[in-house]
Amino acid sequence: MSVNGIGTAGYPLTGYTARKTGRSAEPGTVGFMETVEEKAAQGKAGDQDEKAFEMVGRGAPQEVKDAWMDAAKEVNANGMGIRGNGMMSHISQMMVQRLNKQLKGETENFDILGSTVESAIQATKKALYDLEHPVVYTPRSIEVQQARIKEGEFYRAFLEKLEQL
Repeated sequence: MSVNGIGTAGYPLTGYTARKTGRSAEPGTVGFMETVEEKAAQGKAGDQDEKAFEMVGRGAPQEVKDAWMDAAKEVNANGMGIRGNGMMSHISQMMVQRLNKQLKGETENFDILGSTVESAIQATKKALYDLEHPVVYTPRSIEVQQARIKEGEFYRAFLEKLEQL
């Protein structure tokens, strides 16, 4: 309980808490809140990577999912262009493959990666080829160009991991 801004121990509330936090932080150490925020951001990115995988690989074996998650963690990007905050950075080639299935009338099976390691390798090779050989030149912003570079890095890392299985 406080009366007129004075805490229960007789100290002003604002002055006491400000001095206390200033003394407890040692130079060169990361604060507790910064660590919590960093871990939360990593958790969100991992959640988005898993959601991205579910969009294209729901029927894929666990080893394909593990390779996807490892590649996403390694490159800090995923094959769907979904950032850690859940927003899309651009339309990825796997998203294009997914949309093409929709246009062909497939309304329930959006499983791009298939049910085997080999089918995942083929889908990833196709996405990488399409990324590197666009049908039509389209001017893009610097942000989208950077996202597409990261997408290519992800596909290469994912392929490498799949081929080791």
